[in-house]
Amino acid sequence: MQVLVLNGANLNALAERDPALYGGMSYPELETRIYGWAKELGCSVRCIQTNHEGEFIDTCHEARRWVDGVIVNPGAWTHYSYAIRDALELFAVSVVEVHLSDITSREEWRRVSVIEDVVDHRVIGKGPDGYQEALVFLARKGKVKR
Repeated sequence: MQVLVLNGANLNALAERDPALYGGMSYPELETRIYGWAKELGCSVRCIQTNHEGEFIDTCHEARRWVDGVIVNPGAWTHYSYAIRDALELFAVSVVEVHLSDITSREEWRRVSVIEDVVDHRVIGKGPDGYQEALVFLARKGKVKR
């Protein structure tokens, strides 16, 4: 199973963000964990992070040709980017939304997810381990069309 892990705005600065909310690790450390979890599950994973919305969307479009499952953390774009929502809706495979912090108990504007109705599963507020839960979900589901 080939999984795309697509992270959005400001995830590259993870180590500089509030560790109580975001887990206190760097983005490279997060990627290392994700690659390890994927290997344990027998998955092949490609992690991509971008601070550019158009690049995020282009990556979604390109990945539709090869991906068996998607894990996405758009960062702040979660709350307002209908362009990203539309790009995610095009996937014919399972998509899991992940957020390190519990967006449902934070500022009012963070409680909105414009992508929640186009994903198959959501993992919120579990820190870095949320990515492991997302990988397990995809591995159990397998390559199943939506």
